[in-house]
Amino acid sequence: MERSNLRRQSDQFPTGALHGWIKSLQDLRDAEKPDRCVVFFDLGGSDRHLAVLPDYKGQRDDTPPDIILQLPEIKKLTALLGFAVIQERGVEADDLIATAVQRLAAAGDECIIVSADKDFGQCVGAQVLQLAPPPTANPALGWRRLDAAGVEAKFGVPPTLIADYLALVGDTSDNIPGLKGVGPKTAVKWLQQYGGLEGVLGAVATIEPARFREQIQADADRIRSNLSLVRFKTDFAFEPGDVSTEDVSGVAAFLEAMEMHSTLRRYQAKHGLTAGQEKPSEPTIRPPTAPAKPAPGPEQGELF
Repeated sequence: MERSNLRRQSDQFPTGALHGWIKSLQDLRDAEKPDRCVVFFDLGGSDRHLAVLPDYKGQRDDTPPDIILQLPEIKKLTALLGFAVIQERGVEADDLIATAVQRLAAAGDECIIVSADKDFGQCVGAQVLQLAPPPTANPALGWRRLDAAGVEAKFGVPPTLIADYLALVGDTSDNIPGLKGVGPKTAVKWLQQYGGLEGVLGAVATIEPARFREQIQADADRIRSNLSLVRFKTDFAFEPGDVSTEDVSGVAAFLEAMEMHSTLRRYQAKHGLTAGQEKPSEPTIRPPTAPAKPAPGPEQGELF
């Protein structure tokens, strides 16, 4: 990946994220060879989460200005590469992914969710795997493919209890506080013993360690609220649509126009192109469901 501070030669427009993005998408597709690729983007905040927890994801740093500038171009490039782009204002990409995976898996399709988010463990099943990137703290681990057994080995509970687990321990990445003092080991022990979050909350009179009894009684409603935050909503509209194809000459033209010369040379070599074969092409991004205008909060992309 080229350094993130690389910029276009003529007007100093940043392109570092674009260099890394195209490499990641190409590497993933080459490795997995999927029949269909979809990238889901957030468009600002999630209405349903903010209604329950106004500080949802409020602890996150603002998206760097260079990344914000590149996002429209990232989406164009994604579509040119043959990855469908789906986004809906006010709806978190995670909910859209969970909806899509649920419908596709029910129809018999096999799905791979590419994301580091532990929330997606609740989607994993016979037809669904999670492909998690190497952790920043230990990149030597490499990409990890999680099936249901892998999720249970990682968290101590099966996919069906991941949401209950996160409701108890909280999720610092989303600014969701769990029960104070309750870590993974205690949460796993309780869930194994009582079968789920409601079983844990219902055992308040006898649960051990006893020091948590008063706290569980006081925080029961908030922890139930946590469950509504971490459990995916899967009733959004989703139609797979036609399988998109990569616009090779369009990608090359895009890279040329963005003055991404080193990536262009690699792309030309990969596809047997020579200079001068590029032509402009207009990609399709769907829905969109709202006017294209700046939205509060960061935009993110997830792939499945």
